[in-house]
Amino acid sequence: MLLEAMYHVPRDKWAYAYNSSTIHLRVRTKRNDVQYVTALTGDKYNWNGTYKEIQLEKAASDRMFDYWEAAVKPQFKRLTYIFRITAGSEDVFLADNGIHYETPYPTGGYYEFSYIHEIDVFKVPEWAKEAVFYQIMTERFANGDPKLNPQGIHDWGGKPELDNYFGGDLQGVLDHLYDLTELGVNAIYFTPLFQANSYHKYDTIDYKKVDPHFGDNAMLKQVTEECHRLGIRVMLDAVFNHCSEDFPPFQDVLQHGKNSKYADWFHINEYPLQIKDGIPTYDTFGFYGNMPKFNTANPEVKAYLLDVAEYWIKEIKLDGWRLDVANEVDNHFWRDFRKVVKAANPEAYIVGEVWSDSLTWLMGDQFDSVMNYPFADKVLQFFCGSMDGYNFANEMGSLIMRYPQQTNEVIFNMLCSHDTPRLLTRLGEDKRRLKLSVVFLFTYIGTPCIFYGDEVGISGGADPDCRKCMEWDPAKQDRELYDFYRLMIDLRKSNEALRKGRFRFLKADHNDPCIVYERVDDNLHFTVWMNNTSQDRTLSHPMETKDWKDALTEESVYPTDGMMNVKLDPYGYRILYRQLDPATIHFKI
Repeated sequence: MLLEAMYHVPRDKWAYAYNSSTIHLRVRTKRNDVQYVTALTGDKYNWNGTYKEIQLEKAASDRMFDYWEAAVKPQFKRLTYIFRITAGSEDVFLADNGIHYETPYPTGGYYEFSYIHEIDVFKVPEWAKEAVFYQIMTERFANGDPKLNPQGIHDWGGKPELDNYFGGDLQGVLDHLYDLTELGVNAIYFTPLFQANSYHKYDTIDYKKVDPHFGDNAMLKQVTEECHRLGIRVMLDAVFNHCSEDFPPFQDVLQHGKNSKYADWFHINEYPLQIKDGIPTYDTFGFYGNMPKFNTANPEVKAYLLDVAEYWIKEIKLDGWRLDVANEVDNHFWRDFRKVVKAANPEAYIVGEVWSDSLTWLMGDQFDSVMNYPFADKVLQFFCGSMDGYNFANEMGSLIMRYPQQTNEVIFNMLCSHDTPRLLTRLGEDKRRLKLSVVFLFTYIGTPCIFYGDEVGISGGADPDCRKCMEWDPAKQDRELYDFYRLMIDLRKSNEALRKGRFRFLKADHNDPCIVYERVDDNLHFTVWMNNTSQDRTLSHPMETKDWKDALTEESVYPTDGMMNVKLDPYGYRILYRQLDPATIHFKI
């Protein structure tokens, strides 16, 4: 056994309270190095009377490591433990004070989870596990009130540029809410709606005023109320890293310099404020001089922005905030932000924009979730043909092990957004590959999100081309693709195992781009079979019992001699399921 590969710490994603009675334990070992990992557990005050051995399951693997996991329910909310790691006839014991070749005498040097405090349990909104999000860029969604059109508006459906307008507004959203319910979505993520100089509104001037090109505050409230009546949650975009150069306090600094009472609201490096050799003398979003960066450590700035966060939750009964450029705002601010938002609405969903490993923000004191761009990158690499099943399973296993389980259950998964090329374009305009990626999105763990128009076949390259106008002419929509999206959304919403069940790869081999994976809970067991090649393929895997059905056709499917053999067309897929007896032991990889 490679001892150097073994890892566990009694905190973070390795040992955490999943709920008020359950602790999740994780251990890392070298890949394919050990057969078993067993937790030796008990209460340090009554070790002999509470002692239990709990077998960990291999939950995921990546290129270098296996990750083992178990759920433990300590009788008195305290847990003392070590791990027995077995390879063949050899055992070693992983403890807080090191690795041992004999069982250390309990409980000195053991790991401890001191107590499950209810207040410390990381709780995420339950509704987010049920949600199917639809991202709307309001300016490009629908023009419902031409009286609000800005000057120089372009014809709907024209070529998007960095600074042109097409007249989308909140009335247009209101007019098409029924279309969204028909599609099956039950949550909307709006990009910024507040007053700004740009069409995209990421340069906010007034944080409590809906942009006049979109409508007014009353219209936003009407849209939100109608969404709630239809069972649709609403999440707005909070741009708290920076503002517009026309934000009144920044204008005051421009006018009065270091004598401005707002000078400390921003990060000023040199007076006067100017652009020198393309670099502002004050900190900004990127190097955009028109988007000065807030000093969120300033008490007045913090109070101002936290008031905004609370205001919209109370004013329109907002269901959540998406946080723009969240990784560039200080963590102290986000901790106070969470307290304010959760006090106003304990079920508010907080999603940060962070493009890399985000564990720092996902330990229960800041965000509930992040926009899972690493998920999109790996999924699209695989379905574009850039990696085999083995490496894809490794990449996804690594992502699953990044975060606690409650975060994984509500991680914000999308395949494209307003900041990336469109899904169809990223997949080379191949609708078959698109369908495979969407099947994976809706059968994977986490909260799925669709970018407006993907469901009807809108394509587009990088910004601004990805921000095309929504296509509302049925004759120009891909209705077959639309029906496919409806089918997948309905399948997910109708089956709790696809929303909350365990995820695991069953077949993912070297030099083979075909995969099989499962989602399973106590009632249903789903397997998803994917042929990510241009040839007909038959995939085989050992299966139990004969009561399998095709999830989309209800056709009965029977294993042969304990093997399921599934024939798939090029870039084809099949989703099978079976009812489970609660006593059923799920088959192993």
